Amino acid sequence: MRNVILHAFNWRYTEIINSLDAIRESGYGAILLPPILYSDPHSEQWWQRYQPKDYRVLLSYLGDKRDLQQLITACHAGSPRLEVYADLVINHMANEARHDRLNFPGEAELCRYRNQSALYAENRLYGNLGEGLFSPWDFNQLGEIDANEWSDRKSVQLQSLSGLPDLNDSDWVLAQQRTMVEALIAMGFDGFRIDAIKHLTERMIDNIADNPGFRGKFWFGEVLTSNNSEEAIFIEPFLQETWISAYDFPLFQTIREAFTIGGSLRALSNPENQGNALPWNRAVTFVINHDIPHNNPFRPWLLERQDEHLAYAYLLGRDGGVPLIYSDHNESSYPEDKDRWLNFYKRADIAAMIQFHNAVHGQAMSLLYETDVVLVFSRGVKGIVAINKSNANQWATFSTQGLLNSGRYYDLIHQHEMTITGDLFTLYVPPRTAQMWLVKY
Repeated sequence: MRNVILHAFNWRYTEIINSLDAIRESGYGAILLPPILYSDPHSEQWWQRYQPKDYRVLLSYLGDKRDLQQLITACHAGSPRLEVYADLVINHMANEARHDRLNFPGEAELCRYRNQSALYAENRLYGNLGEGLFSPWDFNQLGEIDANEWSDRKSVQLQSLSGLPDLNDSDWVLAQQRTMVEALIAMGFDGFRIDAIKHLTERMIDNIADNPGFRGKFWFGEVLTSNNSEEAIFIEPFLQETWISAYDFPLFQTIREAFTIGGSLRALSNPENQGNALPWNRAVTFVINHDIPHNNPFRPWLLERQDEHLAYAYLLGRDGGVPLIYSDHNESSYPEDKDRWLNFYKRADIAAMIQFHNAVHGQAMSLLYETDVVLVFSRGVKGIVAINKSNANQWATFSTQGLLNSGRYYDLIHQHEMTITGDLFTLYVPPRTAQMWLVKY
């Protein structure tokens, strides 16, 4: 089953269309687009996409409504079919220095709509562009979230983040959000990521998630947490109050700790049972997302490059969750990041890992061998994953019960073959490597 999501971060829509053959060949099942609502069409800065001006217009630096429709059509018409997910920013609107900053789109934009009526008519999603969408009464005006309020759920939901005008959950706002999603679904979108979802009230989330017409789509949100305390404040209520999926920050933090010096890979043998991962059917799993490289507070969360490779082998080898792969165009301003995630989506090792994931989907995961530095597990009789995070050679001896015996297996990453025989088998795992063995019938 193909369900791996490619996060085509800040890709232009026409570029995605031109890359669909490579995306399909790499094994992806879905593409997550950057935020698609109207934002500054002249700014290539990625963060501009997270500052929407108007729900009723689909136009940005990445392309226009026609490009989006062509992209959806191309994804659905090709074989295999690719699903298309949109990143929705509904917590806030753009932070703009103008006298009417809580009127959206604002008088200057409305004037632009009138003066370029043909352009905006072509890119209209819904509604009357001759009138405004939101006014000051549609925004929370309780001030900024300060350093002492980040552990208070209500403050996080009802106050502003970094000067961004924070929408309230009035009937008018909720009606506009429903209408916008209805129009996007009519275009053919298969699912949606909800940005900054821990900043939304339960009423705003339910307005979309519990709409009968929306329930058949794939929904997931960004409930950003970094420790057990934040998980108790934000993730646990989210899981209880909603049915939709979320980024698996608990698993991500477990992975980070496991791969640090002194950390143990034993923590990855069954993290969900240990309360260190989201339920398997509610998780979107990741090794990196777009916030981590671009924001100073999150950069300590970056894994060392080889550890990132090993972590992806774990993520795409394990059972549970929907994996997400981040691929950018060198948006990071840090020199050490140059080319790190450029064309990452089609890197040979990542494509091999996705091939393994797709082949063993639905097969039970069983632990074969574990130490602090080595983890070996099987996926039914079809596959075996081995990871050695240490700088030394390792040999893992495990029972062959439940594996194909005598079974020929092929390592998709390194193109090696082996035959498993006998009641016990010893696998050699070189330093700082991962192996993903798929059975050869």
